[in-house]
Amino acid sequence: MISLVPLTPKEPILEYVTTAAPLRISFVGGGTDLPVFYERQMGAVLSTAIDKRIYVTVKRMGKLYDASYRLNYSITENVNSIDDIENDIARECLRLVPVKPPLYIGTVADVPASSGLGSSSCFAVALLKALHLMRGEQVSDIQIAEEACYVEINALQRPVGKQDHYAATFGGMNVFSFLSTGQVRIEPLPLPLRQTSQLFDHILLFWTSIQRNAGAVLQEQQKNTVDKMKVLLQMRDQVQVMQARLLENFSVEQFGIMLHQGWQMKRTLASKISTSQIDTWYEDARKAGAYGGKLCGAGGGGFLLFVAPLDSHQAIRLALSDLQEEPIQFEPHGVRTLVQTIRSSI
Repeated sequence: MISLVPLTPKEPILEYVTTAAPLRISFVGGGTDLPVFYERQMGAVLSTAIDKRIYVTVKRMGKLYDASYRLNYSITENVNSIDDIENDIARECLRLVPVKPPLYIGTVADVPASSGLGSSSCFAVALLKALHLMRGEQVSDIQIAEEACYVEINALQRPVGKQDHYAATFGGMNVFSFLSTGQVRIEPLPLPLRQTSQLFDHILLFWTSIQRNAGAVLQEQQKNTVDKMKVLLQMRDQVQVMQARLLENFSVEQFGIMLHQGWQMKRTLASKISTSQIDTWYEDARKAGAYGGKLCGAGGGGFLLFVAPLDSHQAIRLALSDLQEEPIQFEPHGVRTLVQTIRSSI
């Protein structure tokens, strides 16, 4: 049984630890991982981890610092109480898995925040892993994923689903099924490395430079869920079809077409999922030869993903010359410990 009761503060046994968790791309089924959907109907998502990561370092600070907690991300915080920490995720992770101060927490990412690749959930996963290690605890991946879900969904009341936390924790390419009980079933896709490489060779990812508030998009989508159940069920059912095609009769073209179909359905779920500019970029890429694609994440901005024949890649790059391409590869690993040092004296 997974305990989500806040732990008792514990003296760190490590001097410092650095963890890394991968970002993700959700191919089909996004939106059915929200409680408002899976409490009515089972949800399902097919997603993959990618070689872009969030890195978190937690370090025991020396006694010369005059703050109990020092946080370094896009800003720097120096506070003496967990309650005074402005970073919502860091604050709630420390409440759930407390490590006695003085403590330093630093984070850096391979891509900007609010980009549709699950960065906030990824940060929660990496930080929770690091905090448990600082306490001398080896916990299961399920524990880490569920604690990260608890932080965002329960403690912070964010209108997000569970897929990002599980993708960051487990890595690889998976089908995640979301049951009415809140449990998540994990089914890794055992694709040959050659096939996975072939798929990623046909993927193009472009940064729109639009950083958006996913919460605003998801709040509207949640309100529309009951009215959009038919569409969401079709999006969920795409998961089983895509899974079968990947495993039995792989075709990059069919994969791209399914992404296009899924994107057309997703655009109908809420008014803020796409914009006229995003629609223009998408259609320009399609005219240049892309089989299909989608906007990553909740919508409104972030990264545009396309699947296209290799001989169309240059034409697509020219058609989207005002966007910056970000090369990506498959990431088989989930959250990992990169380095840790045991304290010389406790």
